[in-house]
Amino acid sequence: MSKNEQQDDSDRGSQINSYAKYSSIGFQMVVIIGLFAFGGYKIDEAAGHQVKWVTAVLSLVGVFIAMYIVIRSVKN
Repeated sequence: MSKNEQQDDSDRGSQINSYAKYSSIGFQMVVIIGLFAFGGYKIDEAAGHQVKWVTAVLSLVGVFIAMYIVIRSVKN
């Protein structure tokens, strides 16, 4: 194998690693936001609230936490 072929292989591996890293960040965001929203829904359901304020607030908290994790991951 020539140096160019080896470099191309390492570039492909790097691209795959980047793709996997950023794909996993998206899944993490979905899980975090989903868990917070589900927790808020269950709290609202148990308390019998007419307006789902706890769901809305916890969903926003989940979004902020997910964004913090994304920003921290992208910086590294």
